[in-house]
Parts: sequence; structure tokens; C-alpha cells
Amino acid sequence: MTASASHPFLRRALLLDAAASGLTGALMIGGASVLQDLLALPAGLLRGAGLILVPYVAFVVMVASRTPISVGAVWTVIVCNGLWAAASVALVVDGVVAPNALGTTFVIGQGLAVAALGLLQYVALSRPQSSLA
Repeated sequence: MTASASHPFLRRALLLDAAASGLTGALMIGGASVLQDLLALPAGLLRGAGLILVPYVAFVVMVASRTPISVGAVWTVIVCNGLWAAASVALVVDGVVAPNALGTTFVIGQGLAVAALGLLQYVALSRPQSSLA
């Protein structure tokens, strides 16, 4: 099953995810040392999370660029977003790390943003095929 190739809402939702994830990943990779002091989060955690985003961004761009867009691949993106959002909340709630207030806001905020992107992609995917063109 595939989504319509002319489905601009889904394609834009995927590209927005790729752009946001790419910028966040670049920030965490390149600015891990500065962010560590600012957020009270370990630089290794920040850098590692940023590095995880590199192949993710490449995958999302590949999914968005296909004609037609694969529904299964979009579901993979949605599930990844859900897992990332849940892990972000768990990281703080379970006490795995002890960020300061700004760090907590950063972790929870980007987790909520990722959840919102997943929801946006779900909504785009759930639109009736007749309205995709």
C-alpha cells in the first residue's frame, strides 16, 4: 500500500521532520560541549543523540523523496518519533540524567516537538486517498 505521490501535506510533514531533526542533530553534535554546561546534560549523551539523528534524517529524506511515498516507511518514521518522544520523557522522569531547569525544558520540549511531528505525519497519512491529490 502506498500513499499518493501527489500528497504534498505528507511530503511536507516528512521534510519538516527531516529539517528539524537535522538542525537538532547538528546542534547536539557540534555544540555538545557548550550545551553540556548550559543544560547540565552529559556531552556524550548529546553528541550520541545527535549522531543517531544523522541516519534518521537520511531515511526520512529518502522516504519523502520517493514517488509514491511508502506507507510502511512512513509508519516506520511515525514509530521512531513515538519512541524518541517516549525516551525523552523517560530520560528525565526516570532520573537517568539530572538536567537543570533549562535542560529539562530542552529534553521535554524536543520530545513534545517530535511527538507533534509524528502526529502530523499520522494525520497526513490518515487522510482519505481521494483528498491526497
